[in-house]
Amino acid sequence: MRIAVPAEVKNNEYRVALTPAGTHDLIAAGHRVTVQEGAGEGSSIPDEAYANAGAHVEPDVDALWNDAELILKVKEPIASEYRYFRDDLVIFTYLHLAADGDLTRALLASGTTALAYETVQRDDRSLPLLAPMSEVAGRLAAIVGAHTLLKPAGGPGLLVPGVPGTHPANVAVLGGGVAGTNAAQVASGLGAHVTVLDTNLERLREIDAIFNGRVETVASNALEVDAAVTRADLVIGSVLIPGSKAPKLVTNDLVRRMRPGSVLVDIAIDQGGCFEDSHPTTHDEPTFRVHESIFYCVANMPGAVPHTSTHALTNATLPYVRAVAQGGWQSAAAQDPALAKGVNVHAGTLVCEPVARAHDLEFTPLSSLIG
Repeated sequence: MRIAVPAEVKNNEYRVALTPAGTHDLIAAGHRVTVQEGAGEGSSIPDEAYANAGAHVEPDVDALWNDAELILKVKEPIASEYRYFRDDLVIFTYLHLAADGDLTRALLASGTTALAYETVQRDDRSLPLLAPMSEVAGRLAAIVGAHTLLKPAGGPGLLVPGVPGTHPANVAVLGGGVAGTNAAQVASGLGAHVTVLDTNLERLREIDAIFNGRVETVASNALEVDAAVTRADLVIGSVLIPGSKAPKLVTNDLVRRMRPGSVLVDIAIDQGGCFEDSHPTTHDEPTFRVHESIFYCVANMPGAVPHTSTHALTNATLPYVRAVAQGGWQSAAAQDPALAKGVNVHAGTLVCEPVARAHDLEFTPLSSLIG
């Protein structure tokens, strides 16, 4: 199969979808890999490393897209890339279609087949291709939140761990999944008082065991969210419903009642955000104010640490990419139910039910297309 890796074009997105090691693996299996010139530079991977692994390094992005059968990306295609869509192309990347009606309609109109990393889901409900970036985003959320609390960053001038004789910051983490647990780990390690809220009591028991009681766990409901958010200095939103828009847990009125200078970091922004006033921001302009609070809603947080993120992502995606390349996406999806859930769009048909619900579009089960 002809596999191509374009350079990412999203604001301050320095990751790349494939490492030289992954490139070597696919070429050894008989596939052709083309990497856009400079695609790996942001992740400290020079073109020479891809060439040494056997890849063709292509300076012409139009030629790269037009020749490819399978496009590997990190972030969802942006409007300038829609012109490359065609009915014999497969794209495998993070899509987040529930929060992006324009991209959904462009894929449907073009007939492109689109597989989403974030909806690949195993029987145990784990998300193997989202997990590594959730780990990165969760850990970053505590770090950028602590930075934003500093006075030069616009915050109240609060040191998260405090010092002897002062109070540490109160950190509320909404959602105890992979991202939330990693956020709690770093915030707790910094010395904050951390509360994790989740509706899953079994997950809260697991978190309590992981942290040996150092993190407070609370069953999430409207009253407890209100109490935790209004006393928090830093709120980290990490609620996820695979493929669907994130629920809005923090209202504008709740933000109005928060402490002046409090910070809200919305990890769920790729899926629409879990705070009412959230809207996507960039690494260039990461924050905005709502009432007297500061929102951080960067939609590609792991892009800030590409050296770590690129390798973690390829480690997770390569087995699935190998399967798609070896027998085609239909065969791979038929053999692997987890990968089948990653198929979002095919031949003008929407086959991911949560995305269909988000945009009030017709849904067709994938089983009717692949048997």
